Amino acid sequence: MKIAQVAPLMESVPPRLYGGTERIVSYLTEELVAQGHDVTLFASGDSRTGARLVPGTAKALRLSDVKDPLPYHLVMLDEVRRLASSFDVLHFHVDLLHYPVIRDFAWRTVTTLHGRLDLADMHPLYRAFSEAPLVSISDNQRKPMPPVNWAGRIHHGLPQNLLQPLASRHGDYLAFLGRISPEKRPDRAIEIAVRSGRELRIAAKIDKVDHVYWRQEIEPLVRRHANVHYVGEIGDAAKADFLGNAAALLFPIDWAEPFGLVMIEAMACGTPVIAWKCGSVPEVVDPGVTGFVVDSVEEAVSAVGLIGNLDRRRVREVFDRRFTAGRMARDYVAIYQRLLEGGSRLAQPQPLELSAAE
Repeated sequence: MKIAQVAPLMESVPPRLYGGTERIVSYLTEELVAQGHDVTLFASGDSRTGARLVPGTAKALRLSDVKDPLPYHLVMLDEVRRLASSFDVLHFHVDLLHYPVIRDFAWRTVTTLHGRLDLADMHPLYRAFSEAPLVSISDNQRKPMPPVNWAGRIHHGLPQNLLQPLASRHGDYLAFLGRISPEKRPDRAIEIAVRSGRELRIAAKIDKVDHVYWRQEIEPLVRRHANVHYVGEIGDAAKADFLGNAAALLFPIDWAEPFGLVMIEAMACGTPVIAWKCGSVPEVVDPGVTGFVVDSVEEAVSAVGLIGNLDRRRVREVFDRRFTAGRMARDYVAIYQRLLEGGSRLAQPQPLELSAAE
């Protein structure tokens, strides 16, 4: 099957550091190539892939001096439109910019929605382009949406050998991994660590929009508590050690997280997750097996006291069964094939039905 994967240009594929969408695009693209498909990746020119790369920019826009990313994405999408007839299926990961482009061939496209869908301003868009086949990354993500053409729900997956449990652990701290922002609630993670008397290590990106939040809310808490340490933003190479040595990952979110890739990254390392009952969390965490789902700081503190009862080998076994890139790619291929079969039937000339008078 000839497949186009269309990625955002803000980060390379895969990203050097933080970047959930581009990371999933990379995992999916490489697994599709490994499964024998002919894949073309539209992404920034500094991307690394076994697929054919069509660069939309020389390098990822976050690492450049570009102030407005929109023109660059529109230029890339025009190139996608020009080459569209070369592909059996086109898979988009760029939120909403491409819908006018795909009107004439929407039946052989898939759009994975990676972000939040609870913004009212999105509803007119999805009503206007209701024919576009969409994939959600959790069941919960769909709840705020108007009626649309859902092609499926596919949970994210990681390459099976990307992260492994450590042969021997030398840490017993709690981990917070991801991004410093109000909805990620690093303040909750700090409170849990302080109240449970455990060390907390925070490995997180700080976006420009969140600098004030960091300086005014979180940095003072880090300085106040000797058991809390900010280690900065880390990439894939450091995740196995950071997550593998942790007693548990804290995921104390305060918003409807569409998926939460860091949860399955921890599971791949055999590390249990303590997460808030919010967004996709109940779909990802198996309580008492891969971690605990909580509703309060008090419950989270209690869960910290129970993590030693969990079998880290079982945590990894659940990852192998549910959250590999191989499973994710097979699920997408099944959707691609179903859409193509449905579209080809629509394209077949229909026999004329003659009336009795004729």
